[in-house]
Amino acid sequence: MSEIGAHSASNESSANTVNNGACAGKNYKKEFPLLQQKMHDRQIVYLDNGATTQKPESVIHAMCSYYGGCNANPHRGAYELSVRATDIYENARERVKKFINARHSHEIIFTKNATESLNLIAYSYGMSNIGAGDEVVIAISEHHSNLVPWQQICRQKGAVLKYIYLEEDGNLSQGDIETKITDRTKLVAVAQVSNVLGLVNPVKEIAARAHSVGAVMVVDGSQSVPHIKVDVQDMDADFFVFSGHKMLSPMGIGVLYGKEQLLNEMPPFLMGGDMIDYVEEQETEFAPLPAKFEAGTQNVGGAAGLTAAIDYLEKVGFEYVESVERELLDYALPKLKAMPYIELYGCDSTRDNKTGIITFNVKDVHPHDVATILDAQGVAIRAGHHCAQPLMKYLGQNATCRASFYFYNTKEDVDRWLEALSTVRGVLGYAE
Repeated sequence: MSEIGAHSASNESSANTVNNGACAGKNYKKEFPLLQQKMHDRQIVYLDNGATTQKPESVIHAMCSYYGGCNANPHRGAYELSVRATDIYENARERVKKFINARHSHEIIFTKNATESLNLIAYSYGMSNIGAGDEVVIAISEHHSNLVPWQQICRQKGAVLKYIYLEEDGNLSQGDIETKITDRTKLVAVAQVSNVLGLVNPVKEIAARAHSVGAVMVVDGSQSVPHIKVDVQDMDADFFVFSGHKMLSPMGIGVLYGKEQLLNEMPPFLMGGDMIDYVEEQETEFAPLPAKFEAGTQNVGGAAGLTAAIDYLEKVGFEYVESVERELLDYALPKLKAMPYIELYGCDSTRDNKTGIITFNVKDVHPHDVATILDAQGVAIRAGHHCAQPLMKYLGQNATCRASFYFYNTKEDVDRWLEALSTVRGVLGYAE
């Protein structure tokens, strides 16, 4: 088995398990319609939660209730249906504010996903505040959505893009954090949790370092918000983004949190309906926050689903979510390490800073073949570069497999996955 090692940093409380396999004392699968389905004549085992999570009945019901009972355009009508739609939409903003502990609800901007949120920051804040000779610092482990926008901004503005590399265990290099964030740094962008390695990055510490040199801190919370309690004021993030679909809510709804002063100073990203106060032939006065960044008709159905998802997740509780993921990691990793043909990445132990992601390869087998063979047995995992090609190159891999857990997964799911994994090499004719 291999760990992080293709490069080094110098290069730049759970309860007893019940019979049905549930962890921490409860099996939530019955509340998720898709998880009741069969795939290839077997009960589906869904282990691609890092890409998107399944939706509980309450979230599906919330969306259907909106479209079936009060579908109308928010903020635009004086009639009852429009007022109801506006209330649903703005209530979602207030729920998000409390969920991530923002200071003001107008600091919450709705987008369609974290990718759009990051692009909004890059092209509104970045284009206005980053210039020739300035430096932007990101981690080598970033998702393309938190890498490519900064790469392009630096190229257009003549700025320098620098990377924080990894220690041998996959954690961000402390040395790089200290030495690469300098007086020339204007912006630092880091995911709170790596979508490939599942490791929790010290974003509060990095934000403090960034602020000490006058830089702003952008945090991608796509992989953290579903799994750990987030407090944007405590971490002192200047910007924080996440996608609803990774935390039980529908696709097409995302969030950008930004500190009020920064958002007020930024120009709009999109122009059009609902982001203006007044338009004349040659001049336009833009609306105040948050409308300034929400041009056009918004995804009210998605906002209704996001509210229901937050309600559901808070009822489950993050202590429970973390305990299930920890239990599944503790259960799966020793079994994987006992398989001589499995290579693991970022899994040298079940550290406190690891969420429920296991990234691996099967010796001599392409990850796409692994995923296809598992799929034939009803097990869904992710295979590929995970939108993190610079990290793949850094690890010396073209692609990897990824199994990602959530609180509705069980030890029975893990057993099915490992059983299917044990057949992969044999299916392709390799002797064990």
